[in-house]
Amino acid sequence: MPSVPPLPATPAEPATDPAASAGRELPEDGSETPNLDFQGTTPYEDYVKADVLTHLQHLLSDDPGEMVFLVTTQVMELWFTVIVHEWETAAGALRRDDIPTALAALRRSEYELRALNASWEPLAHLTPAQFNAYRGALGEGSGFQSAMYRRLEFLLGEKSASMLVPHRGAPRVHDELAKALAEPSLYDEVLRLLGRRGHAVPAEVLERDLTLRYEAHPGVEEVWARVYTGPQEDELVRLGEGLTEVAELVWRWRNDHLVATRRAMGAKTGTGGSAGVSWLEKRARRNVFPELWTARSHV
Repeated sequence: MPSVPPLPATPAEPATDPAASAGRELPEDGSETPNLDFQGTTPYEDYVKADVLTHLQHLLSDDPGEMVFLVTTQVMELWFTVIVHEWETAAGALRRDDIPTALAALRRSEYELRALNASWEPLAHLTPAQFNAYRGALGEGSGFQSAMYRRLEFLLGEKSASMLVPHRGAPRVHDELAKALAEPSLYDEVLRLLGRRGHAVPAEVLERDLTLRYEAHPGVEEVWARVYTGPQEDELVRLGEGLTEVAELVWRWRNDHLVATRRAMGAKTGTGGSAGVSWLEKRARRNVFPELWTARSHV
């Protein structure tokens, strides 16, 4: 019987680290997988700080609904931060007479305001009993104490020095708000630009005390009426429409806040001693950039 030649020796498979080799495995479609093996934290974590964000929730009650309330509120704070950044960008551009950059920032803020307003959805259908289950955890906490929301309001011209008082114990925050109080609002920068473009913005408006709430002026209404009567492709008309869109979304934010609060707690006193629904109703009746609304009756 003839002998069978021996099979060639098979080289031994080198030992591998399963965790390391997992990153080199190919999926079924044959495409390459992303790099999964990093030293330390991932580049995503280094940039986004997701681990920090997802560990900022320290619940003070046993009610499972408190997590929704806390995270939703924190998400709102992040949106405030983004929108303040956009409006400060727009204000800076207007100081440089750069309307395209201002319009781009305002347009981005429109999308962000819609996302902010949608944040009310998880809270908008709370029954009084559901809200009361963790309301006590808020203590004297209230949304009107939000420093970033206050900066947002100051940029809209809704200024009040009394709103700095709650932040006296936090020097950095207090100083930032004091600076924002004294600076021109977004609308102030718009009116100054209109004046530089030859429109008869009243001197008492341009030289007003910037630390006070902006109040509507018939002379500004006349300016906007003239702008809107002119060529519709003019960039000042587009600026007016961008501001009007922002103003409408701010009005919707205030009304959504009012409705959510009314459903959750009726006419009871708000947290932090505020008047609750009656205070929110008063806020909802105010339009920001008021002459942009009234001027339309004269076009």
